[in-house]
Amino acid sequence: MGIDTIILLLVASTVASVVQRVSGFGFGIFVMTMLPYIMPTYPEATALSALLAGTLSVIVVVQMWRYINLKHLLPILTAFFVTSWISIQFLEYIDKKMMQIIFGSVLIVLSIYFFIISERVYVKPLIWIQALLGSISGVMGGLFNMQGPPAVLYFVASEKDKEHYLAITQAYFLVGNLFMTVVRYFKGYLTEYVGWGYLYGIAGVFIGFYIGKEVFKRVSNNLLRKLIYGFMAVSGVYSLVMALTE
Repeated sequence: MGIDTIILLLVASTVASVVQRVSGFGFGIFVMTMLPYIMPTYPEATALSALLAGTLSVIVVVQMWRYINLKHLLPILTAFFVTSWISIQFLEYIDKKMMQIIFGSVLIVLSIYFFIISERVYVKPLIWIQALLGSISGVMGGLFNMQGPPAVLYFVASEKDKEHYLAITQAYFLVGNLFMTVVRYFKGYLTEYVGWGYLYGIAGVFIGFYIGKEVFKRVSNNLLRKLIYGFMAVSGVYSLVMALTE
């Protein structure tokens, strides 16, 4: 890797870690704006993104494990396992442009809707809701390593405060990224280049974690929700622009 690539990895990992530590998601969305252009192949880019995001989640889960409600976590993870595995198998054949257009459009609509009713919305941890959002999350994780938004819509509305929300989202991402990393390993996507990228990018993960931790302390529950929905809208617009300009 050249020095310019190393610097880009460090900066991207730092900013992505700040975003995820504050909002609970967004690491993959941010770094995948850059990784496909500096990694040899798209699957390798998703593999590196998952490794770096998973490391960040480990740190948060170790610190906040007492806030995790397994009853709110296990059903949505089960659905995620199934659809993410299927999506990775077809990663080389699916029309990613069309999926990005659909993904971006849905994100924009949902973020606007939930932003308007953010102070009144509460989602019960019903099995069918978890299964639906977990399935969508699995598809987006397998194809783009952007599994966050569907799951976040559920967790931000079902958890009682920002500590419970952050803890359960990071546990979800940790287990999900670990699972997808194992699947990608058997698909041959964990290459030596990915390993070097991880070694250079991990410094940014730790830097971003500590910056994001301080910001998170100063964010109220209500402001956090609005930041999440706002970032979702930006992510949706980005996904549409990238799909339409390729």
